[in-house]
Amino acid sequence: MEKFLVDIFGSEITAYIIIAIIPLIFIVPYALFAVWLERKVSAHMQDRLGPMYTGGWHGWAQTIADIIKLLQKEDIVPAAADKKLHLLAPYIVFIGSYAAFAAIPFSSEYIGSHLNLGIFYIIAVSSLVVVGLLMAGWSSNNKWSLFGAMRSAAQIVSYEIPTALSLLAVVMIAGTLNLQEINKMQSGWFWNWFIFSKFPFVFIAFLIYFVASLAEVNRTPFDIPEAESELVAGYHTEYTGMKFAMFFLAEYANMFAVSAIASAVFLGGWNSPFGDFMSGPIWGVFWFVAKGMFFIFVQMWLRWTLPRTRVDQLMYVSWKVLTPFAFFCIFAIGIWLML
Repeated sequence: MEKFLVDIFGSEITAYIIIAIIPLIFIVPYALFAVWLERKVSAHMQDRLGPMYTGGWHGWAQTIADIIKLLQKEDIVPAAADKKLHLLAPYIVFIGSYAAFAAIPFSSEYIGSHLNLGIFYIIAVSSLVVVGLLMAGWSSNNKWSLFGAMRSAAQIVSYEIPTALSLLAVVMIAGTLNLQEINKMQSGWFWNWFIFSKFPFVFIAFLIYFVASLAEVNRTPFDIPEAESELVAGYHTEYTGMKFAMFFLAEYANMFAVSAIASAVFLGGWNSPFGDFMSGPIWGVFWFVAKGMFFIFVQMWLRWTLPRTRVDQLMYVSWKVLTPFAFFCIFAIGIWLML
């Protein structure tokens, strides 16, 4: 795709800028759709109708009205807040989320940056979100915000370990950290996907990754950093208008990023489940986004089904359940490969 754009515009810089903007063009409408979908999923989970008439057919325009409202809201900064850090925090959080999209392969023809260390890069750059969340909580000069930020930092740092270890199990089999190459290894019918591979411990690694990814993006049952019943809204309590919308956008971008990694590493990524049928670059985008949206639906499903865990339970699951099992998977796959 890079060569194609260079041929059209005659400039590598212009081509790189367009490639960098493409994920943003995807994220904004996707976030609007995901907010609408969450409303509908929650309504069905609670046996309600949800928005049906307000906002057009099934309330499709309600989310658009919400974002227009947020754009028009007054930008309030608390008098005792650290103004510079308070303004910078939502941008740091969004940059950390958006930068992860650089190494995500949307199809066989499109990937932002063809990195040999794609998985390592995504794990590293997504850690920037923690800095933004701590900055938001501390600069707000609000106890609830600070509690939420500290919880979030502890949670994300803790769950990065089982997340990375579960991905490492597949890296051992694939022999590469490049997500595009991992996708190519899973070409063909769906039984070629790593989750259905001859290595029996990959499915366990997938379950570990999915549970840890819920904690990474602060989704129920691990939404302790923004627990409304305890912390009002957590780290973004003092944010209004477009700065609040940036946190919201980053959360949904993170949801798709972790879902995209799950589909790329374990479920064939942009590969069609039917071999050569319905395959190719355009169909590749469809399959990749469809698999990602399926995981997002499951995240929403869990949010309106499961209760919130306590902080001690959250840490117990990370350090005493997921991390030991992830090490076991790596050890078992290593023995399997040797044999």
